Amino acid sequence: MLTLGIDSTPKLSSQNFIALRDIIYSRSGIFFTDNKKYLLETRLSRRLEQRNLKTFEDYVMFLSYDKDREKELAELINSIVINETSFFRDQMQLEAFGKGVVPRLIERNSKDGNRNLRIWSSACSTGEEPFTLAIMLLEAGLHLRNWSINIFGSDISPVVLRSAESAFYEKYSLRNLPEPYLKKYFLNDGDTFRPKRNVLDLVRFKKINLIDSLETRQIREMDVIFCRNVLIYFDDASRKKAISHLYDSLAKGGYLFLGFSEMHHNITRLFRPVSFERSVVYQKI
Repeated sequence: MLTLGIDSTPKLSSQNFIALRDIIYSRSGIFFTDNKKYLLETRLSRRLEQRNLKTFEDYVMFLSYDKDREKELAELINSIVINETSFFRDQMQLEAFGKGVVPRLIERNSKDGNRNLRIWSSACSTGEEPFTLAIMLLEAGLHLRNWSINIFGSDISPVVLRSAESAFYEKYSLRNLPEPYLKKYFLNDGDTFRPKRNVLDLVRFKKINLIDSLETRQIREMDVIFCRNVLIYFDDASRKKAISHLYDSLAKGGYLFLGFSEMHHNITRLFRPVSFERSVVYQKI
């Protein structure tokens, strides 16, 4: 039922909030608690405008029955997830990766005659994280020592993945980038910057929903997985499922990076916490 405020903008009723929350949860694992109703209303109001719909009830019907519902579901998911990212974000964790994890993996893999390094940025948004990891490994010179580097970037949103694949960035996205890397690894095209070919060639992108076992099954035997600031959107059931899928995608002894606030009791049963450079990383047992 439509409820109008003084400004006549659509208001989200409790009934339609529950319907939309259930649609979002079933497709993504993202759960909106009751106190997030206004947040959902705010973020989806623009979707009503884009679809020329007058009420949230119309929007629920559209998502349920319209022939374009799959395309709109992708736009919906993109609208509710904050895609705040940048190159070289969370420096302490990147130091743990570069100075702690990578040397251990090189030593371990070399003993097994394996000169491959496989990394998955599992919620890469517009691509800054996987390209950051590519630059770090190029700086480490692994490609000059005949190492094969494969970096996979994935996200649930096709919208942000299209942006990642195009790989054009404004200066704000590079605000944390060490200055020498700008000329060394980027081409400048007016107000935008694009990674050079040696960086682009190390990264491939794929749409993956972390709670979908069929999709996560496409990624296996990873040496490192980054899944930072994603699990905070999930409830306990979805979080447990996502962690299980990440575990299955890691090679034995592989490492998982989570956001600083994402420690979860299921992690400690499946992984061994390891400290590197003031950061905790989780190693598959």
